[in-house]
Amino acid sequence: MKTIRSKLITYFFVFVFLFNIVSIAIYFSSTQLMKEYHSSFERFLLLNSISQRTVELTDKVTRFVVERDSVYVIDFHKIRRDLESEASSLEKSMPEIDKFQIQKYKNMIETLIEQGELAIGFAIRDDIDQYHFYLEEVKNTASYLKETTLDLIDLELTEYQDFYQQLNKRNQSFQKFILSLFSTSVLLAVFFALWFSKQLNDPIQALTAMAQEVSTGNLEGEPIEIKSNDEMKILADTFHRMRLNIRDLIVEIKKKSEQEKLLKELELKHLQNQINPHFLFNTLNTVSRMAFLENADQTTKLIESVSSLLRYSLGDINQAVTLKKEVQSVKDYFYIQSTRFFDRITFKTDIDEQCLDLPIPRLILQPLVENAFIHGVEGKEEGGEIQLTVTERDGVVAVEVKDNGMGMDEEKIQRYINMDSSRNEKHTGHTTGLGLENVIKRLQLFYNRTDIVDITSKIGQGTTITLSIPKNMNKE
Repeated sequence: MKTIRSKLITYFFVFVFLFNIVSIAIYFSSTQLMKEYHSSFERFLLLNSISQRTVELTDKVTRFVVERDSVYVIDFHKIRRDLESEASSLEKSMPEIDKFQIQKYKNMIETLIEQGELAIGFAIRDDIDQYHFYLEEVKNTASYLKETTLDLIDLELTEYQDFYQQLNKRNQSFQKFILSLFSTSVLLAVFFALWFSKQLNDPIQALTAMAQEVSTGNLEGEPIEIKSNDEMKILADTFHRMRLNIRDLIVEIKKKSEQEKLLKELELKHLQNQINPHFLFNTLNTVSRMAFLENADQTTKLIESVSSLLRYSLGDINQAVTLKKEVQSVKDYFYIQSTRFFDRITFKTDIDEQCLDLPIPRLILQPLVENAFIHGVEGKEEGGEIQLTVTERDGVVAVEVKDNGMGMDEEKIQRYINMDSSRNEKHTGHTTGLGLENVIKRLQLFYNRTDIVDITSKIGQGTTITLSIPKNMNKE
């Protein structure tokens, strides 16, 4: 992963590297120009120095001939050595001039020196004719040498003029290059600044918009797509996961709130049904003992079923029970109603005992049976039937409550399945006071599934309610 810090450092070093390369190139180009200029200037100085040495040498010879002072001889030899040294560096300093011309110029310098020595020598011997002759030769040679020096300087000036024109062209090209470099640098800087700021600004704007949506309560929406592989992508992904977690948490809180609401309703109904249960239990037990003493076995069993059913319905609604206890409460209810209605209504059970250890919320089957009895078969004069079936099918335990009663239309079935809260129907059960909607909702919350209940019914042909209970429950 490339961090924003590493990107900034990379861009910085790229710009530094480019500017250093350009600076080095400019430095070497300037150095080369300075070398050429310095070399040309040194040649001017060398020729000018030779011209001055020639004049000085001629002056020393003339002064010695006139004044006969040995100091001028010493000065002459000093100037001669300097002149010879400068003459020897001519060929190296001026490689572009013809070597023959340079050699001719050097020979003239040697001739001047030789004539000066002869003039001094003949002056020492007081040979007037000879030193006058050589003195004139020195002057003539010096004059000619001076003219030749001027010619060389003219040649050098011509070369220098070409060099100056080239230098001027280079300077103009260099100015254009500097201007182009400046413009390119500014454009590149602006481009990279805009590009990099866009890479930062777009995700920040998207995150800001998402944060504003979350602040208004909107937790839906697609995740932000960040193409860069840096902290902004991590931040966007983390923010999206946080939004999903908040949404799931709110859904879970709503579910728990609904479950708590249902439990409160159940507790309220239990409180309404709890008319001094200890007194009622004791009374039922007393009646059961009296019936037993009077050898009324059926009455005794009936009272025991009522007592057991009442005790079970008043248990802790917050605790899950086994399917076996739910089935037993239904059997007690069946016995009570069969005692009441005799052969008018038939109650049947088909129970697979191996499926009864599964956990299930308390008071689920009894309200379903009550609903089938009250709204299904209670109004039938004869032939009413309610059947409870518990079997295993495809890895789930299927619990069916089936009746052949009045049935219901498809609209009513869909209202139950879709949990339409717009209905305001009151259920009046015999013991629980719990309606079908309450049972369905509690089952969905308990198993954290929406496909737990299925209802099939036709008008006049009865109703079948099927509960699909997972054997391996992974309840959150």
